Parts: sequence; C-alpha cells; structure tokens
Amino acid sequence: MNYDIIVIGAGPGGYVAAEKAAKAGKKTLLIEKERLGGICLNWGCIPTKALLKSAQAFHYAAKANEYGVAIEGEVKPDFAKMVERSRGVADQMNKGVEFLMNKSGVEVMFGTAKLNSDKSVTVVAADGTENKVEGEHIILAVGAHSRQLPNLPQDGKHIIGYREAMTLTTQPESMVVVGSGAIGSEFAHFYQSIGTQVTLVEFMPTIVPNEDKEVASTLQRCFKKNGMKVYTATSVDKVEVVNDKCVVTLSGKKTETLECDVVLSAVGVETNLNGLGLEEAGVAFERGKVGVDEFYRTNVEGIYAIGDIVKGPALAHVASAEAVVCVNHILGKEVQPVNYANIPGCTYTTPEIASVGLSEDKAKEQGYEIKVGKFSFMASGKATAAGNRDGFVKIVLDAKTDLILGCSMIGDNVTEMIEEIVVARQMNLTGKQILSTVHPHPTMSEGVMEALASIE
Repeated sequence: MNYDIIVIGAGPGGYVAAEKAAKAGKKTLLIEKERLGGICLNWGCIPTKALLKSAQAFHYAAKANEYGVAIEGEVKPDFAKMVERSRGVADQMNKGVEFLMNKSGVEVMFGTAKLNSDKSVTVVAADGTENKVEGEHIILAVGAHSRQLPNLPQDGKHIIGYREAMTLTTQPESMVVVGSGAIGSEFAHFYQSIGTQVTLVEFMPTIVPNEDKEVASTLQRCFKKNGMKVYTATSVDKVEVVNDKCVVTLSGKKTETLECDVVLSAVGVETNLNGLGLEEAGVAFERGKVGVDEFYRTNVEGIYAIGDIVKGPALAHVASAEAVVCVNHILGKEVQPVNYANIPGCTYTTPEIASVGLSEDKAKEQGYEIKVGKFSFMASGKATAAGNRDGFVKIVLDAKTDLILGCSMIGDNVTEMIEEIVVARQMNLTGKQILSTVHPHPTMSEGVMEALASIE
C-alpha cells in the first residue's frame, strides 16, 4: 500500500492538502480517526455558526415588533431544535467533504495513525484492525483539542468543553464561561442570547485580549447590555460540585464564589501530538509544536506538518493556506510562503469582530509613527436601518508611507468586510488609494472609506 502523498488528519488543512494533491495526479491517502472535516466542520467553526444563527433568528423574532412585524404569543427558544439544526449543518458539511474526496480521487482510511521509524504509517481502525501504509511524502495535519486545566477537570456534565457545549440535551439556566477568546465569547453570547444567565470570566485585563482595547470595551459593553456578567483580571481557583450545582471560586479584585449549572472551559486548545509517533520517526517538536520551515518541511525528509501543530495562529483558514503552500512545494511549483503578518481574525459574536495586522497599541509599541482613522456605525445609514448601530471601523496607517499597518472592526457583518483590508495590505495599497475607490451606499463597507476620510 504505497502512496505518493499520505495526509494524516482530515480537517481544513488535511482535506485541502489531500484534494490538491489528488487533483495534481498524485496517489493520495487521507487518514482520519473520526469524521471528515475535522474539528472545524464537525465541532467548531461551522456548527457554532449555526447555533449563533439560531440565536440571531430568536433575537429578531423577539424584537419583531420593533421592525413592524406582529407575532402573536410569546417567542421562545427551542434549544433542542437549535442543537439539532446545528448537528444537521455539520452532517451536511461532512457529506460535502466526503463527496469532494471521492470526486478528487482521494482514498480515505479511517483509524488512528502512528508514524514508524522507517517512515511508514500504521493505521489502527476502530475494530483494532491494523494496516501499514507507506508514502513518499507524509503531511501531518492532526489539529488540536480543548485544553484541560488541573483546576477545571472536565467531566462532560458539570465542567464541559466546546463539544459538550454544542450538544447539551437541556439548556442550562446558568453558566460560567472561563476564557473570552473567540470560542468562549461566542458560546457566552449564544447562551446569553437564548436566556441562560452567563458569567464570562477572563484572566487578562480585557475580554478578547488579542483584539484592540476599544473593540474589547465595546464588546464588553454590549455583553453587559444583554445581561451578561463579565469579570476581567480574574482567575478561577476551583470548581466544586455540590448538590448537582457548580460552586465556582473566583480570585480578582476580591475572592468570591458563584453558583451555576454548568462551567464551560474555553481556555484554548492543545495539539494532538500524543501517540503520533514523532519520536520514533525522529520528527523534532517542542512545547506541542512541530518545527517546520516556510514550506512546512520538518527535520525529517519527506515529512511535513501544517495547521494547529505548527507555530502560527490556530485558525482554519490558516491551515488551508498552509496546505496549499505545502502541496505546491511538493509538486515543485513556485510558491510564496504564507504571510502571517496579514492573517485576518474573526469572532462571530453580536456585534462581530474582525481584525488584521497591528492594533493601535501594538503599532505604537513597535515604534511606528501612526495616523488613526475611525468611523462609528452610529453614523451609518445601513446600520441604523438594520437596527444595530454598535461598533466602529478603526484603521491604523503608517504616517510616513500611508501604508495600512492594521485594522480593527466591530459591528454587524464586519467579518465579511475585513477582506478589503487584507487584500489592500497584500498589495501594498495606501490609505489614499483605498479612499479614492468608490464604496457602494448604503453599506457597512462605507465604514472603511469613512474611517480613512477622517484622517487629516
């Protein structure tokens, strides 16, 4: 069982790599231990967006009167149907990847893969059957899982991770979410929106700590306006289960305890390197990350690594971009490395967050002389008509060159707007060049133009 390319892991890095290799005429094997599409399509990016869409639909139905729509009777969320719809969306995407692999000529093998010292791969199926396969090139794309902390031991019922948060059988009345990154903030927003009393706890001084401080404060204000309790600069010391309730001890400005039905641990992810056989194969790794060059070659000839297991943002679109570069390099094509300084990040709360490049504070820290343009959606006709004027666009320019150092957005649909700035930065366009282009009216994207126009 010899292949040109073996890909281990069928997430957005792995299945993209496999498809591209097979379309180029390479005999390709894709190994996956669970479901095609990986965490993103089955337990992450896609099903969470389905839940968030359900929350949005509930919000509009509950506020229908404000839009001139009469709905008789009380509008209630149907939690079970929301979860069912989310799982259905995930199943659809899974079937889509399966179709794509079949169409591309990718052979798929289900099981747990382990590298051997002779660079072969042993695959153990769920029933214990073993197969040994060999490939000229092996791409590791095994992804990551929810991080477990000693003071937050997940039991799947009282203290849960993101998987359980998507498949709870009943809606909790109260929940403490630990960690306010994209995963924590999105789940906190979802549950609060459908009536669960959520308390969001963040160890850092601001929520969404990787984002611009003004973005963070705006999101926190919106969360609180919707009834969420938010603690920053606060840690969770311990969680005790008493009479089927979670008693959470917090340390911040003061020590206090909270009681809730469920604690969601959303404190990041850990890579899936255990049991992969990296030591046997001689592949170098450190602190859960595999060492690679700009084309994703490890220190062992013929073995590559992409996605969450290599240094860089643990994002689905980053893994896919790395897959394209990696396979093109294997195919002998001329290829440009991924530009990690120009990776957009998105958080799908309400309001949404999108950013790329340097924030205002980070640009100052790096010694740039900057110009900052900002436009509030309070002045946007489209936002006003839509009924949600929260948020703004902030653009940071190099004062000397007029090049865009970064952009932060918060508001409705800003995750669909950020790509204008990503492309502009990739093409080295100046603020004046973007300002000279005509933006359609009325749109949220006018905020980019208006933010640049505000710079004197």
